[in-house]
Amino acid sequence: MDEAYSESQFPDCIACGEGVLVPLSDFGGHGASVHYKAWVCTNPTCKFNLKIRNGEVYMNEPVVDLRHSARR
Repeated sequence: MDEAYSESQFPDCIACGEGVLVPLSDFGGHGASVHYKAWVCTNPTCKFNLKIRNGEVYMNEPVVDLRHSARR
């Protein structure tokens, strides 16, 4: 995350009230960057998230922790 941002600039999580929602970006099917594709709560026990996929908004999809899996 850019050092110019701080958690206080992001909205509070509406689910837990303890974390803040931070944006995530991704790349589209043709390699173009997609900014703010998802918003996730910084509270690790909350798991609240909003995602945009093909113009549809999805809320609270399962979150997969890949920290312990091998990289491809």
